[in-house]
Amino acid sequence: MKVVNLLLFVSIFFTACSQKNENEVIVYTTVDEVFSQPILKDFEKQSGIKVKAIYDTEETKSTGVLNRLLAESNNPQCDLFWSGDPARAMILKNKSLTKSYNPPIASDIKDEFKDKEFNWIGFSARARVLLYNKKLIKKEDLPISIFDFKDEKYKGKFAIANPLFGTTSFHVASWFSTLGDKKAKKLLESFKNNDIIISSSNGDIKKKVLGGDIWFGLTDTDDAFTAMQESDDVDIIFLDQKGVGNLIIPNTLSLIKNSPNQENAKKLFNYLLSKETEKKLAISCAQMPLHKNVKTPVSIPSLDSVVSMKIDYVKSAKKLQEIQPFLKTWVEDK
Repeated sequence: MKVVNLLLFVSIFFTACSQKNENEVIVYTTVDEVFSQPILKDFEKQSGIKVKAIYDTEETKSTGVLNRLLAESNNPQCDLFWSGDPARAMILKNKSLTKSYNPPIASDIKDEFKDKEFNWIGFSARARVLLYNKKLIKKEDLPISIFDFKDEKYKGKFAIANPLFGTTSFHVASWFSTLGDKKAKKLLESFKNNDIIISSSNGDIKKKVLGGDIWFGLTDTDDAFTAMQESDDVDIIFLDQKGVGNLIIPNTLSLIKNSPNQENAKKLFNYLLSKETEKKLAISCAQMPLHKNVKTPVSIPSLDSVVSMKIDYVKSAKKLQEIQPFLKTWVEDK
């Protein structure tokens, strides 16, 4: 009798666990919680599937959940990785932690925003832009290229976020992959020689420009457009429109191999990749859709109007890891 009761308990226990897993999906994301959480909540309401989300902090942006995914590689806990840039998705692919998935909804997204083996697919992009304070510097006096930052008239008046983290690390990696190591290192040394200020985050760049602590700084379009909503004293420009081009950074989605909730992960993947989601992200954080014919606010620039940097995401992902020791020394010496 005791054996029967034990078997019944075990059966009920595993049935409960199975039912719980069938109705949930676990997502790790580097995208700001204020923007990503409402999207995930909308998916919950529409699908009835419970979303358990793990977010990065602002200071360790893009590295916290990535390191967690790497640590869990032998026992995956995450079903879907929503990254704010392709570099982290490439790192996971290179570690054989993701799997191919190419849903029909991705058919009109340009190939340059997809992994060749479909281990990640891009959607809603941000751009790295120059946010400046109009009270401190006129538009005609601004640099038009990253190479202009070395001009002595900007000495100590500009900033970037810590290049060891977040989209700034990907931006710097793109310089190394596009310009080559020698030119990229020379570029960073010219920043240092012109007393560049290293901020803790892109959000801190926004605050410094709004507060008049600096003339201008590199940040993402979501932070920049938030700043422009808060004050008429700030504006943005796209850099290197007659040179190497401006970096465009798509969000990416990756299915994690051997995760517990594969089918629900695909449902969430399709939802996040939809035009509906791109429209929401355009409204909430000024992200630029990668699908065609998505209605957005008039203030959101079209990718067709921006000269974008021709970037090899595979090479940039490798560079992101290779240059960490150099960047650590660069930041500490600063």
